[in-house]
Amino acid sequence: MLLTVVAALGVFNTVLLNIRERRRDLGMLKSIGMTPRQVVLMTVSSVAALGVAGGLLGIPLGIAAHRLVVDHVGVVSFPESMKQVWHLPQLSALLLAGVAIAVLGALIPARSAARLTIAEVLHNE
Repeated sequence: MLLTVVAALGVFNTVLLNIRERRRDLGMLKSIGMTPRQVVLMTVSSVAALGVAGGLLGIPLGIAAHRLVVDHVGVVSFPESMKQVWHLPQLSALLLAGVAIAVLGALIPARSAARLTIAEVLHNE
């Protein structure tokens, strides 16, 4: 549970900083007709895509790191049943949880960016 909270806060911080950097771009998009709903959808979908990419990259790397550590512990020799601890349903749940954390962490910053007026965005530049 604590790991989930830490991950969600990390995602929230990253998305918040990303949106602050893209304020001018969002202001320009809003000035040519982008609706607040489209701003939220664009931001959340880009973060969800990053969550999927992170999961597809992180899960195999995590499995490889687990296997590397377990195989090279040294004095202890683990049986094969202790090395094969990952199963497809668990991995799928981890991937979905990562995407859910990313989407939930993006909702608040995306909504705050969508509420900004064009004048507020351009005035702060």
